[in-house]
Amino acid sequence: MKTHYDYIIVGSGSAGSIIATRLSENSTKSVLLIEAGQDYKDLNSLPNDFKYGFGPELTNDWWIKSGNKNRSLFVANSTDEQNSHMLVPRGKVVGGSSAVNAQIFLRGDPDDYDSWWENGNDEWSFEKCLPEFIKIENDLDFSGDFHGHKGPIQVRRHSKNEMTQDAIAFDKGLQSIGFPATLDHNDPDSTGVGPLPFNTINRIRQNAAMCYLNPVRSRTNLHLKSNSFVQKIIIKDSKAIGVEVNSNQNVTNFYSEEIIISAGAIGSPHLLLLSGIGPEQHLKEIGIKPLNHLPGVGKNLRDHPQVNLSWKKTASYKHDKRSLKRGITVGLRYTATGSNLNNDMLIHHTATIFPSIYFGAHSEDKYSGIGMIVCLYLALGSGELKLRAPNPFIQPLLNYNYFQEEEDLRRMREGVRLGVEVGDSASYSKIVSNIIQPSHEQINDDKLLNHWIKQNARTSHHVSGTCKLGPAADTMSVVNQYGKVHGIKSLRIADASIMPNCVRANTNLPTMMIAEKIAQFISNGK
Repeated sequence: MKTHYDYIIVGSGSAGSIIATRLSENSTKSVLLIEAGQDYKDLNSLPNDFKYGFGPELTNDWWIKSGNKNRSLFVANSTDEQNSHMLVPRGKVVGGSSAVNAQIFLRGDPDDYDSWWENGNDEWSFEKCLPEFIKIENDLDFSGDFHGHKGPIQVRRHSKNEMTQDAIAFDKGLQSIGFPATLDHNDPDSTGVGPLPFNTINRIRQNAAMCYLNPVRSRTNLHLKSNSFVQKIIIKDSKAIGVEVNSNQNVTNFYSEEIIISAGAIGSPHLLLLSGIGPEQHLKEIGIKPLNHLPGVGKNLRDHPQVNLSWKKTASYKHDKRSLKRGITVGLRYTATGSNLNNDMLIHHTATIFPSIYFGAHSEDKYSGIGMIVCLYLALGSGELKLRAPNPFIQPLLNYNYFQEEEDLRRMREGVRLGVEVGDSASYSKIVSNIIQPSHEQINDDKLLNHWIKQNARTSHHVSGTCKLGPAADTMSVVNQYGKVHGIKSLRIADASIMPNCVRANTNLPTMMIAEKIAQFISNGK
């Protein structure tokens, strides 16, 4: 295998798979895509837990089992009130977390991107991001100016006859108390309750590798190196010239004209810090020579904290134990009372109970009731990522730092109480008997509810913001609006880490949009 390329891309997830596909369209440019995990070259070779978005083939708790090589499982601090670490799984496979995610295919609120533009990043207004969203999708339900039909990713919503009983009750209950119905959550003006868009077709998850990378694997200028962990960026005279790659404890250096880091919002800042790019004092404390002082690396860790409400079911509620119906199909996006952030809250139903704090973990009690997830869709608070050691195989310290802001707690209390109100409504009367959590005492007392929220808060798996984009005048920004790392030539980042805030959406599709835009910037010489 040759060791010199025009482009090296680190990470083959939602961003890396797309960037490799786009850059290799130019047959005169050689592209090396490096992935730490396994490569499954076609649909038939994919394990069932990656292939299917829902259904009887899934084991549900595959990611929490020890010895699984197809995921990275990080431990994190969520709040001081929790006695155990929060687990944060990420996909470690060609396709990255797009190969293991829940497939909710939301774009976010236009204000997300317009806020980036207003802060000095004029390439990132919603108007300028919309063409990439359209380019990505093949929407099977909607047409018009806001939707695409030629993109590699198919997207659809579930009809009522595909929905579980609680999904219909959830939709009806929220409309009965005044929330508007919406059929298309990706319409820029949408708000309210309605079917969520999914990139799942015939139960098959449409991940980035399958839809972008697989059709172009025959390109002679595109090289994929799997089961290979990039442990350091090689920097000379403030220029990135290559990467150190560890494959089964054999280290090889690969060199290129430009390096694009797409290792995710945990992997990308971790790699920068290991390479001497980050807060100077922290690097010195860890024993790494600082090469470029960028105080924002690892800071501004953003996510969507969520809590799980649950009810005991009645005998009239029939679980689909074969899981041929998706357990989540309908969502509510709304603006919290008194908030100036549009659609800053999300609530959706769950057709089973997940008593564990870790969403998706297996439980014998899962068929004893039903639930709802209440999610803070634009938190004010943020956390951070730091090194524990200079060893690249020791995972970083993650502190999500949820609910340090009173406004975050206030909005979450309102969301929990709204969920309880819907669960108490007539639409749920025949399918639930009583609430399990939180208790009525906690629901009716702000202090007790705050404590319950902090004890039960968990990740929505939307970690972002740890290498945020911004002009050089913003001392906490890590990359400029073209993804170029401040102070280091020939090095870019393209993934969820460059989001200045966690967009009001599941982050898979916005990350794909980022990849499309930055690939275009590279091709256009920006």
